[in-house]
Amino acid sequence: MRYAKDVSGSAEQRSLASRLRLAVVRLNRRLRAQRGSQDLSLTQISALSTLHKCGAMTPGQLAAREGVRPPSMTRVITALEEISFVRRSPHPTDGRQAIVALTDTGLDYVHATISRREAWLDERLAELSGEEREVLSRAAEIIDRMAGHG
Repeated sequence: MRYAKDVSGSAEQRSLASRLRLAVVRLNRRLRAQRGSQDLSLTQISALSTLHKCGAMTPGQLAAREGVRPPSMTRVITALEEISFVRRSPHPTDGRQAIVALTDTGLDYVHATISRREAWLDERLAELSGEEREVLSRAAEIIDRMAGHG
């Protein structure tokens, strides 16, 4: 708890965790609002993003990465299969398993969603001064490092 001792001074310092949490939540909410016309749940979008980032995997692996129970992930995968965003194929070494992968349609959706969100964010960043963008650049590195500490 070194942080708690370091910020025992001002109320502003003590509220850093609260202010940062709220700012990240608000920004995330605005970015999520930039999603496309498809009516996908946040869980479905998250599963697509994980498959995009990590590649094909078993439903159990996907459930574990997403922090949901396997039966819930099975429903997510089935819904994504119905709209041709993912496909299941036989596991190469375990006949009891399947491998879930993005289809080209799913990949196009992920890329379009990323593009919309980044375009919105680019517009917001263009409204800032160069100094403010530099501060955010450094903050992004720090936040990414913090997020890596499970």
